[in-house]
Amino acid sequence: MAKQPVAGDKAPNFSLPLIGGEYEGESTISLFDLKGSKVVLYFYPKDDTPGCTTQACGIRDTWGELSAKAKVFGVSIDPIKKHQKFIDKYDLPFPLISDEEKKMVEAYGVWVEKKMYGKTYMGTERTTFVIDEKGNIAAVFPKVKPALHVDLLLEALG
Repeated sequence: MAKQPVAGDKAPNFSLPLIGGEYEGESTISLFDLKGSKVVLYFYPKDDTPGCTTQACGIRDTWGELSAKAKVFGVSIDPIKKHQKFIDKYDLPFPLISDEEKKMVEAYGVWVEKKMYGKTYMGTERTTFVIDEKGNIAAVFPKVKPALHVDLLLEALG
């Protein structure tokens, strides 16, 4: 299991399918494609669950301001079809990256052991990374609270 990158580290590269936002149909994106732009990667556990919906709708509701400052991507291990349903249901204006093989969640150190109701399982820890124009981690928000997410992002992006 990879260690979570911290501010100042080079952001782990990736090349994965995504859907939504400015990307027509299913496309593939890599960190290399985004060089020269500020990037927000927000990792979340699962499409259409209460916390994840709160977080996604917060981004949607401040999209004009956020999209002027950075390229924003949601990342989960859900498949593209599930992402599309989530986008359609909540009218999300930004793309969602599908990491079904868990390569990106592992590279960013957010695939962790979790506990709920006395059971232990592996899952995605809600974490956001802000990446600068050169591909370095500028800020990390581990275990971010969905309702506070947008305020933290806006502050980090200036």
